[in-house]
Amino acid sequence: MPRKRALDAGKLIKMIEDEIPQAEIMKKMGFKTSMQLKTAYMNALIAEGRVPAIKGGRGAGKADKTKEVTVGKRGSIILPKELVASLGIGAKDRFLVRKTKAGISLKKI
Repeated sequence: MPRKRALDAGKLIKMIEDEIPQAEIMKKMGFKTSMQLKTAYMNALIAEGRVPAIKGGRGAGKADKTKEVTVGKRGSIILPKELVASLGIGAKDRFLVRKTKAGISLKKI
């Protein structure tokens, strides 16, 4: 796999802000496709702190804190009151439960 070449983020941003044509920027910076240029520009903006990084991937939607739940004597899953309130779950709500690779899934019906 070829090594990632060093890119002068400030220089790339300056060229784009100075409205230099895309073809010229690609030639000077050594990009073969416009997608490479656009990706490098976005990464440069993130590196300079002008644009916040995009959170993505499997861990993006994880909750801030985990809550411990217990199983009662009769097999009922007991959720903490704060969790129930934050999820907007009511006393008469019904759920579908299924086994997944990660554990279990609850879907409100």
